[in-house]
Amino acid sequence: MSQPLKVGLVGWGAIGRVVGTALARQEVADAELACVVDNRPLGDAAPAEQVAFEDAIERCDLIVEAAGQGVVREWGERVLTGGADLLIASTGALTDDELAKRLLAAGPGRVYFTGGAVGGLDLLQAVRSFAPLDEVRLTTTKLPSTLEQPWMDEELLGRMRSATGPVEVMSGTARDVPARFPKSTNVAASVALAVGDLDAVRVRVVADPAAQLTRHVVEATGPHGAYRFEVAHRPDPGNPATSQVVPYAVLRSLAAIAGRSGQIL
Repeated sequence: MSQPLKVGLVGWGAIGRVVGTALARQEVADAELACVVDNRPLGDAAPAEQVAFEDAIERCDLIVEAAGQGVVREWGERVLTGGADLLIASTGALTDDELAKRLLAAGPGRVYFTGGAVGGLDLLQAVRSFAPLDEVRLTTTKLPSTLEQPWMDEELLGRMRSATGPVEVMSGTARDVPARFPKSTNVAASVALAVGDLDAVRVRVVADPAAQLTRHVVEATGPHGAYRFEVAHRPDPGNPATSQVVPYAVLRSLAAIAGRSGQIL
């Protein structure tokens, strides 16, 4: 690129701070942090000017969402129709079929999503192009406190809080689960997007008081073979609902978009 990619970062939390700091230090070739959007006054905490969302769209080539599914729903189309590209970290928002269709149809900006805390998505995409998968299963295991939700009844909350071993919190499809755990199960949506079918991915969410590491196990089978991916990440100390690796997945995606040579795609 003749000019660096101007990046607007939405969210200055556990993910945004790492991504924004790396961009400000010019750790991503051909990309620079142009501005930060956040609903809190950041003062000198951010290494770039804090602006309104509308201003970010006007001045940036790429908007990076690191602030939750609500941002994608409220601003996704406006980013794309305004001419900027959009990189989504909160992939759970794309389990809304209507929203996903509108984003894919919008333009001239392009929409990307990052795999976040799970691997093997590139292989699942390749496999599905060869032949449909017969079965895809994801099991996510986290500390009980990171999985508590307002919709849970007292019986379930009590079982989670008093658990001495693993407790299944929810079982469903990748369409259902991310909507019920908007900050904790974006991995389910990422796997489903790679597979190309939200209803084909069966998801189990497990609370385990011994889960010092957040664990995701993906199992898939088809006429072409069988696949199993397992990852175990340290939770972010400031926001245990997300893994420490997620901002680095965002940075890798940024480097690919900016055109870094030698990138594994």
